[in-house]
Amino acid sequence: MSNTNITKANITKTTIATTDVLNRYLFNDMHVRGELVQLNKSYQSIIKNHNYPVGVRLLLGELMAATCLLSATLKFEGEITVQLQGDGPIGYMSINGDHNQKMRGIAKLKPDQANTQGASLHELIGKGTMVITIRPKKGAAYQGVVALEQTTLAGCLAHYFEVSEQIPTKIWLYSDDDKQQIAGSLIQLLPDGDGSSENLTKQESDFEHISQLTNTIKADEVFSLEAQALLYRLYHQEKVSLFDPQAVSYQCGCSHDKCLSAISQIEANEIESILAEQSKISMTCDYCLTTYDFFYEDLKSFISKDKH
Repeated sequence: MSNTNITKANITKTTIATTDVLNRYLFNDMHVRGELVQLNKSYQSIIKNHNYPVGVRLLLGELMAATCLLSATLKFEGEITVQLQGDGPIGYMSINGDHNQKMRGIAKLKPDQANTQGASLHELIGKGTMVITIRPKKGAAYQGVVALEQTTLAGCLAHYFEVSEQIPTKIWLYSDDDKQQIAGSLIQLLPDGDGSSENLTKQESDFEHISQLTNTIKADEVFSLEAQALLYRLYHQEKVSLFDPQAVSYQCGCSHDKCLSAISQIEANEIESILAEQSKISMTCDYCLTTYDFFYEDLKSFISKDKH
């Protein structure tokens, strides 16, 4: 973590936003922490070639930013999945990521809703839930479920923290469809102190003060300013320590070998039947839409092994 505070002297000369980066910071004299994520290329890679309606791709982007913010609050090594599912035009939406901020995502629209004009969370998801699944490299998996009762995704995630984690949290999500950019900010109270009413009152006051400052962020700022310049604009009267920035990237995770492993689970006679009819077995990744083709030479070992 950097020991320097956010000062004018520490702001880089360029004011152009450093995109695809997550910044975390602590307010030194308060029990409050914050996060800021600015996404560009990683988000564009997720929506590339999918031809999602505007509302769908913006909600998927918001879910990506929310997942980045959520994963950064957790001290774990492993994978995280945040899913939205309901009875609306989008039957299923998911972002998968890990502690290194490597992300991928997908939205599945119902067959008769491919051209939905829905824009809001409830117009797109309908009555549904948000499911958060954490799979650490060590230890048991954890899953939290929260009803989508708030009007925005940011509100639903903040509600999750308050209900499941008992941590006061506020989240802001920003989108720009013209430039295909997404951003998000999080402020969270860190419970500390002796539990006295005086201490609790100060914590609540500090949290509300930082929340009010954060609430002044404008969309054009979050997409045009470099992170430290924006944080200085917001918090230059506070003592703030920055952690080292963390890059956010797109990583699908599919591969030729993973597809081959999946095919190996198919009965040999079924593999032969498909090859006889189509001369190959093709598998297309739902996330990145890459198609992998497998011919007899690739699969003969599975066929012969089953015959012995």
